[in-house]
Amino acid sequence: MSTFRARTLTAAAAAASLCLLLAACSDGGDTNAGSQPSTKGKVSLEFWSWTDGIEAQTKIWNREHPDTQVKFVNAAGDTAYQKLRAAVNAGTAPCLSKMDAMNLASFAADGLLTDITRTAAQYRDKYTAPAWNAVSPGGTTFGIPMGSSPLFTAYRADLFQKYGIQAPKTWDDLIAAGKKAQQQNKNVKIFNMAGEDPSTLVDLSWQAGAQWYKADGDHWTIGFTSPAALKAGAIVQQLVDNGLASNASYADPGVFKTWDLGKTIAMTTSTWQLPIYDTNFPKSKGKWQLADAPVFDTAKPQTSSNFDTTAVLKGCKYPDRAAQFAAWLSSSKESLTTLTDPASKSGLFPAVTDVSPYVDKIIPTEMFNKASNSAEVITTAASRVGNQWQYGPDYAAMYSEMQKQWGKVIEKQLTVKDMLTSLQKWTVDDLNSKDIKAVAAN
Repeated sequence: MSTFRARTLTAAAAAASLCLLLAACSDGGDTNAGSQPSTKGKVSLEFWSWTDGIEAQTKIWNREHPDTQVKFVNAAGDTAYQKLRAAVNAGTAPCLSKMDAMNLASFAADGLLTDITRTAAQYRDKYTAPAWNAVSPGGTTFGIPMGSSPLFTAYRADLFQKYGIQAPKTWDDLIAAGKKAQQQNKNVKIFNMAGEDPSTLVDLSWQAGAQWYKADGDHWTIGFTSPAALKAGAIVQQLVDNGLASNASYADPGVFKTWDLGKTIAMTTSTWQLPIYDTNFPKSKGKWQLADAPVFDTAKPQTSSNFDTTAVLKGCKYPDRAAQFAAWLSSSKESLTTLTDPASKSGLFPAVTDVSPYVDKIIPTEMFNKASNSAEVITTAASRVGNQWQYGPDYAAMYSEMQKQWGKVIEKQLTVKDMLTSLQKWTVDDLNSKDIKAVAAN
């Protein structure tokens, strides 16, 4: 929920505050425009995406909605976001584009998206609160949630039994399990943290209840060194200091061997990865089991999730139709039944409030040992995603900065606490240099 909704501000004052939070305001914004009229007649929208299965769904939409025709453009490639930025600046951008949550926040801050807060409000209840947060940085909505990837645990049940350990319920349990396993096999690792990928710290911070970015009145409060964030950092530090984590690079095609051969015996994972494991774990197929992700507080268990979105770009002439299509694509039973089927190869897991109709078929039948209810684990994970997490205006740039320092953490050249302290200063300074008011949390 926007921090401004509860303050009984006038619409104009609320819009001004949101602009201060994001530095740049989009054109055609719902907040500024009052009651935006619905588009009449036939329209055509361009939509960029790089997800398998989406083009086929676009064709179905076009058959069923003759007044809103969507032209699909496959924008696959490492430079997709650069091309989008160039297209917006050139006035040739599509109405809609696939976008991850951190890039949506950055595009919004740079004034490259359209405020669809009022237009999109009618679709809000279809999605989980964390998913809606992902398309609403600072409280202004710039897109529609597409997919989620809530975290849970996959572990080698056969090796856990061999080493006399159980699926960890807390992160302290995971540390203890890793130490106990190494008493019997000094070379085994309980976890993996790649030197180029700091997502473990992001996930643990989210799960601990931290808020690296918090929209607060007319500014952002930056909390990389809050007690919750430091609690998460301490777990990562223990994994590093005690040699409990492998550091297999996800850029290495052989990365799967560390798990398949039993060198690393557990991981946090999500739905989109399951078919990948099914293909790449030939020796250990059937020996894996799912469990809830470790938590910090068993009385208030929560996990984390990445989110995909469909953003509405600056210059879109028909934001109401764009939102209607995006909501159909990511929430209608017709669309989701197809997209969540592994045959579509989309890897999509919905961001809707009820995921139960879509869980069973995404679970590889031969991958897990069936000693636990995999569907229940996944459904529980989807319901436990913490809704406090926000993506700030420079989240994508901050993440790049964190990647530079993360490798030093893994190599024991920098402590996690020092990295978090550095990131807090970097983020506050970066936002203020962009005329986005930011302060460090107390």
